[in-house]
Amino acid sequence: MIVLKSAREIEKMQEAGKLLAAIHKEIAKMIKPGITTFEIDEFVESYLKKHGATAEQKGYRGYQYATCASINDEVCHGFPRKEPLKDGDIVTIDMVVNLNGALADSAWSYAVGNVSEEAQKLLDVTKEALYRGIAQAVPGNRIGDIGHAIQTYVEGEGMSVVREFIGHGIGATIHEKPDIPHFGLPGKGARIKEGMVFTIEPMVNLGEWKTKMDSNGWTARTVDNKLSAQYEHTLAITKDGPIILTDQD
Repeated sequence: MIVLKSAREIEKMQEAGKLLAAIHKEIAKMIKPGITTFEIDEFVESYLKKHGATAEQKGYRGYQYATCASINDEVCHGFPRKEPLKDGDIVTIDMVVNLNGALADSAWSYAVGNVSEEAQKLLDVTKEALYRGIAQAVPGNRIGDIGHAIQTYVEGEGMSVVREFIGHGIGATIHEKPDIPHFGLPGKGARIKEGMVFTIEPMVNLGEWKTKMDSNGWTARTVDNKLSAQYEHTLAITKDGPIILTDQD
């Protein structure tokens, strides 16, 4: 069942989203060769505590960290670690913020120092794919319109869209209906309605779209060990179109 949110609920989620966006802007200043994703995770936990919020994914199905930190060929759910990031790496930091019971979810990919042209193009294409998906999230469209816009753009750039991990509704819990695939056919799927709140979070690979799971049972990586990137926003659907609750601008 898809739960439509009230204006008051969306307002509370937007406050959580503003806090999450502020954290990503701080992380952007921190990202450089030599820093560890463990240090970033500690910073996020401290920042949340200082602002009266908590990391919703910590403890979720036994997950131990405030963030997911996925490096290079890791697609998602990478564990923060104490090995320093290197010049040329790309890293995705993903988190869910709980502020007074309201949730917001956003992932962002970062270039570490000087990255290759290929890596920079991956980052650019993935971010553009996110906003092309968001542009389709208007009342009257269908969920398939979002995925179709993302898939056709990404594949037109010679890259691939991960299938195993998708966007989702969010509200009282991290994962609600509707599911938001980043691939598919236009005009298919649930009708988009005012009051829906969901994430769009394309994961884009330089090579094949398929993933494999690490032995930790959490971290997914590309089957061909090529780079992967992800950008994610939480958005609320209004009669005038989508509001990005985690907007960093």
